[in-house]
Amino acid sequence: MSARSTRLANIDGAAAPLPIDNLDTDQIMPKQFLRIIDKAGLSEGLLYDLRFDAQGALRDDCVLNQPAYRGARILLGGANFGCGSSREHAVWGLQQGGFDAIIAPSFAEIFYSNAMNNRLLLVQLEREQIDALLRDATARPAAQLRIDIEQQTVTSTDGLVFPFPLGARHKQMVIEGMDTIDLTLASLPDIEAFERDHFARHPWAAVL
Repeated sequence: MSARSTRLANIDGAAAPLPIDNLDTDQIMPKQFLRIIDKAGLSEGLLYDLRFDAQGALRDDCVLNQPAYRGARILLGGANFGCGSSREHAVWGLQQGGFDAIIAPSFAEIFYSNAMNNRLLLVQLEREQIDALLRDATARPAAQLRIDIEQQTVTSTDGLVFPFPLGARHKQMVIEGMDTIDLTLASLPDIEAFERDHFARHPWAAVL
């Protein structure tokens, strides 16, 4: 997959509050939606059991079904977001559901890697900071957040600014629209230089 033609410096949008601790990948993308041969159509299964009742009707108590939060680009989650199985479909479903970023107090390790490697930005803030964002998003569903990826800050409508950690590798991938293959290819000159130097010093190891 090639990199995007434009850089993604900021994510601006409304935030949907879903402060459920230990929300696992089985809930994010139930098993019945994994029977696919590509990534298409996963938005239907996103948080299915939260969005639909046993009869398949939309649940009014689910924030994702409420008109005020339709089109939200940011999801405000609970601690240990994305725990459970390693299914990458959970990440793809969140992206197909329109989310570009998730803000939570903590993330499961495998989910974090899956998300960031697919350019779904995960922002880790302190619980108190997220509580402030949750209060704002609940009181004012149209309130906009700005995630400045380059400066690594989240800014609320009221001007609250919260810094967040982000590794250099994942930061580059999100901003430049790179996947892991793109990232490797970006280092191709260094890889080739290492290879030439290695075989110059160890010619017997060269592949004929």
